[in-house]
Amino acid sequence: MLTITTTDALSKFCLEAAKHDYVTVDTEFLRERTYYSKLCLVQLAMPGTDDSNGCLVDPLATGISLEPLYDLFRDTSVVKVFHAARQDIEIFQVDAGVIPTPLFDTQVASMVCGFGEQVGYETLVRKIAKEEIDKSSRFTDWSRRPLSDAQSTYALADVTHLRQVYEYLAKRLKDAGRAHWVDQEMTILNNPATYTTKPEDAWKRVKTRNNSPRFLSIVRELARFREDYAQTKNVPRSRVYKDDALAEIAATKPKNIADLGNSRLLLREARRGDIADGILNAIKVGLACPEADLPRVERKHERQQVNPALADLLRVLLKAKTSAVGVASKLVAPASDLDAIAAGERDVGALEGWRYEVFGEDALKLCDGKIALSAKGNDVVLVPV
Repeated sequence: MLTITTTDALSKFCLEAAKHDYVTVDTEFLRERTYYSKLCLVQLAMPGTDDSNGCLVDPLATGISLEPLYDLFRDTSVVKVFHAARQDIEIFQVDAGVIPTPLFDTQVASMVCGFGEQVGYETLVRKIAKEEIDKSSRFTDWSRRPLSDAQSTYALADVTHLRQVYEYLAKRLKDAGRAHWVDQEMTILNNPATYTTKPEDAWKRVKTRNNSPRFLSIVRELARFREDYAQTKNVPRSRVYKDDALAEIAATKPKNIADLGNSRLLLREARRGDIADGILNAIKVGLACPEADLPRVERKHERQQVNPALADLLRVLLKAKTSAVGVASKLVAPASDLDAIAAGERDVGALEGWRYEVFGEDALKLCDGKIALSAKGNDVVLVPV
């Protein structure tokens, strides 16, 4: 098994990989104790049928540079194949500002090919490659050296079996004329903004029951401080304070350190020092926010009341259409999109791109009374009106 620990060896492998149509890629990383992922291993494999065309790259090796790998990622003549690529790509984007291009995500492709919702890699390997993967090394400490034989074997299997999975899915997509569907899905993964959380926008990820603008103003400032602190110190958000503690603080609005000490949910470490000072300052800023600048939850669906009967009909239509073409329903239209369409909204993902071809066009016809749904045996059929 080839383990690369020098820049020269990595360059040699990547130059050879650049001669092929694709390369499979995976990573192992740690993130439990940091905000940003710590890259511990990169697995690569060129087309082939055994382990000889694969390698493990050790980014923790002394003196190694990953620049040859990044050059390969920038080579648009070679497809970079991942499974569930988002976290892997985030590492490369954050560390080096590089997004592998062109990109192919087998998890997305498998959903387009009818393998269900967010199917796991092991399931695809079992169904397509007819192989089993030993999962015992999945949650081991990938930063420890040397790696065990079991770790190395598990890691390499993540990219060697992926070759067969990719070739199978790519052929199915081509034969079905759906390759452009996956290409459209890669747009989000290819956007650098996907991997950036701006502190000023962090509050939008916090779920609260109270949506009053003044309360949300405090939530915004508390989330802003937490995000900035976590990024600067490279610690997980939860190590600063968790969402439930954030909501409690926004509701009780402590004015001093003594008040913070009365919090039920705030970590002990957050009741003093820089974090405590940041919390108290965030509350002051939130309370002082001018009325015109207060955040408000967008409630576009409430402007037009959702017709529950129409929403249910759309769900039936979605199931019928996606079953007919063998595509995961949630990939085409999540429940929120169906409710939005039933409420009269038209600026939703289910009415764009390939989703419009599969579902959106008929969804609009159903809303406009141009088609009806009828049962024919075990099938749901569309009836022109």
